[in-house]
Amino acid sequence: MSFPVGVPGVEALGVLSRFRVEFYDCLYARADALFELTDAVLCADGPVRSLVELTLSAEHRRGHGAMYDAVNHGWLEPVRLRRLLASTPLPRAADGRIVLAVDVSNWLRPDAPTSPDLLFCHVYGRGRSADQMIPGWPYSFVAALETGRTSWTAVLDAVRLGPADDATAVTASQLRDVIARLLRAGQWKPGDQDILVVVDAGYDVTRLAYVLADMPVELVGRLRSDRVMLRDAGPRRSTPRGGQPRKHGGVLTFSKPDSWHIPDQATACDTTRYGTAEALAWDRMHPRLQARGPWLDHCGELPLIHGTLIRLKVEHLPGDRDPKPVWLWSSKTGMTSEDIDLRWQAFLRRF
Repeated sequence: MSFPVGVPGVEALGVLSRFRVEFYDCLYARADALFELTDAVLCADGPVRSLVELTLSAEHRRGHGAMYDAVNHGWLEPVRLRRLLASTPLPRAADGRIVLAVDVSNWLRPDAPTSPDLLFCHVYGRGRSADQMIPGWPYSFVAALETGRTSWTAVLDAVRLGPADDATAVTASQLRDVIARLLRAGQWKPGDQDILVVVDAGYDVTRLAYVLADMPVELVGRLRSDRVMLRDAGPRRSTPRGGQPRKHGGVLTFSKPDSWHIPDQATACDTTRYGTAEALAWDRMHPRLQARGPWLDHCGELPLIHGTLIRLKVEHLPGDRDPKPVWLWSSKTGMTSEDIDLRWQAFLRRF
């Protein structure tokens, strides 16, 4: 486990001891064998390539027969474990808010063609056009991010995606359940900063913001560079002649700088890994929704989902690679320059 900076060592050990006791209580069948198998996974040197190797570690005091019996006939109660994870101390950002990251990680199973509900999972290759599609199980993870130069995260939930699942719908339901557990555990109280959720371009961030509008969350997500955003329609310049008023104003096309109007915020700061980072932000930008895809069954007029559009440009990438601008959209409006920097820094922490 990982604990926030500044927690005394004795208190951290007490939290860890409590977690181990309550984790053991989550094991309803073959508890001892599963508990030692978990210790063996966490304490193994290097990656775990086979279950048999775990029986050779000092933490696993049983034979390989007991290990297979625990895997085949053991039972862990997931609902109780999720409540336990939500009640443990969580890392927080510099302003005290909780930052959650959502992503899909694939468990590749190319040698198990008879496994149920296999999907073709996208795997990046080392060269251009070297990507592959490999059979496996995709899992949607939700984790709380830590600050500082660390790769530790506090994983709070994992859900396997099925062949008929919509990733955005599953993510919205998953986030709602995770946030509800955090609220019940007292991790967020009225008056606290909204929980920040960062997602990548594979998610419909505006749809997530609309579905989770009743929760104390703010969505920040990356947009593709071929997208467009719109401003609000200004006041009518002439006497109306009937018909509905305009809903949309000027169009901001990401790939056409001539279409950009004056940004509401502009920031620049120096970073250790990327050089100078410059951010431009436009307030109250919204997408043009259409009655298709997730909005096909929407009743009534399609909503205007306002947010802040952020363009991030860094000086260089690690390895002297040529950087491309990153476009982000936040469901919060009326942000200051400090708020803008916090959003794109939180997005980079996601990686």
